[in-house]
This record gives sequence, structure tokens and C-alpha cells, in this order.
Amino acid sequence: MTEFTESTAESFSAHVTTVRNDKFHRYELLVDGEVAVISQFMDKPGHIDFLHTETRPQFKGKGLAKVLAHFALDDVVASGKRIIPHCPFIAAYLRAHEGYELDVDWPPEPPVGEPGND
Repeated sequence: MTEFTESTAESFSAHVTTVRNDKFHRYELLVDGEVAVISQFMDKPGHIDFLHTETRPQFKGKGLAKVLAHFALDDVVASGKRIIPHCPFIAAYLRAHEGYELDVDWPPEPPVGEPGND
């Protein structure tokens, strides 16, 4: 388990933990032990296919999905696998943040849906 504590706003100072949960095929961000954000994936030979990212309503607007995206993408790169962003949020994150270009295989069809899970 990897722990990451970050204050995303002056009024927000909860303990934040990020983990890869292979049992449920998702990355999770927990706030004070409660699951706040998940990013579902399929682990395939040579790549991780991101499918869906969701933030629970009471945790929206704090930038927590970005924290989880950063953790998850760095984890994939460290594992030597490729990133396939079928998830609209992960795709939007990749477009907005440099450093992952050499590790992404864009799907032939662009991700469908709203990326706003922050």
C-alpha cells in the first residue's frame, strides 16, 4: 500500500491514501479510510486499460481524482506497462499533463463521456 498525504485546499486536510486494489481491478483513493475516488482498469499483458473513474459526490471539487490519476499512471509506468485511456477522465488528465506521452497507446475511438470527476 502506498500512502500519499496532500492538502488540496486550505480547508481540506484529511489523511489521503492511494492504493491499487487488484481484487476489484481498480485504483482507490481513500480519505480518512473511506473510499472517495476509484479508477477501474483491466490489467492485460503489456498494458493497463483504464475504463472509468468516479468520485463520490461528497468528495467532488477537491482535486482528489487528479491525485488518484497521477498515482495510477505513475504506477503503470513504473510497472513497464502501457496506458490505454478508455476512461474520459484519465484521457483528459493525460492531455493536460506532460510526461506520459511515450507510455500511452490511444484507443482508435476517443473516450466517450464527461471527464469531470474532480
